[in-house]
This record gives sequence, C-alpha cells and structure tokens, in this order.
Amino acid sequence: MPEARGQAKGNSGVYVQGRYEIQVLDSYGWRVPGKGDCGAVYNVYAPLVNACKPPLEWQTYDIFFRAARLDAEGRVVERARLTVLQNGIVIHNNVELPGPTGGALDDREGTPGPLLLQDHGDPVSYRNIWIQHLPLKGSDDYAPHG
Repeated sequence: MPEARGQAKGNSGVYVQGRYEIQVLDSYGWRVPGKGDCGAVYNVYAPLVNACKPPLEWQTYDIFFRAARLDAEGRVVERARLTVLQNGIVIHNNVELPGPTGGALDDREGTPGPLLLQDHGDPVSYRNIWIQHLPLKGSDDYAPHG
C-alpha cells in the first residue's frame, strides 16, 4: 500500500497470549518510530530502531515471550517480558510489559492464551509461523560434552 499513510499502511498486529500486541505496519524509512509504528508494543514501547525492509518485501519477527508469573492466589508477582527481533535486528530487549495492550482478549495475565493475527482489512500476509515452547528455566546441572 505505497500510497497509503500512517495506520492505513498494511496495519495488522501479532497478539501474544491474545493480550500483548506487537504492531505490524509499513513504517519503512521512518527515521524515529513511535509507539504505534511497526514493531512497537502497541501504545506501550516504541521499537529501539526502525528495522523495516521496503514495502512488498517479506519482514520477519522473532518474538521471545515469557509469561507473567503468578503466586498461589493468582496474583501477578512477575510481569510478562519479551524480546523482539525484526529482520534479525533487536527492537525490544527483555522489556517488562506493564499489562495487556489495547484490544486484548482479556486481562488474565499469567494464564495461557492464543497467538492471534490482527485483521484491519489491509492486505497483509503471514507465512512460516513457528511456535516453540521453552522450559521455565535451564538445567542447574553441568553436562560434560562427550
């Protein structure tokens, strides 16, 4: 959508756990991206840099997400965190999420939720979506190499 402007340029989003939106938007060439531009944690954090490729080229996101941790009573004791690479460049580095972003399915942090792809009616395509569950922590044991 090269003729479009602002939020009309391929607007979409990736919702982690259905609660935290990473903005998808054609922000190519914008010198200082803001909290609503491509790669932003929508209305919370602007990306560190603009890592967008030109329009009509495939963009990549690598999203590393750690869900909020709850205590025995279900209260959040550690906020959700994420790191995002766009086109191989770090645009968010282990940021703490203060809570769900706008448009979230619910506010039940720390509980499982879906990966959602937002549709604003703009022509946006997704491919090669991989989800890998990670262990809560690495091993405390030393494993010698054989």
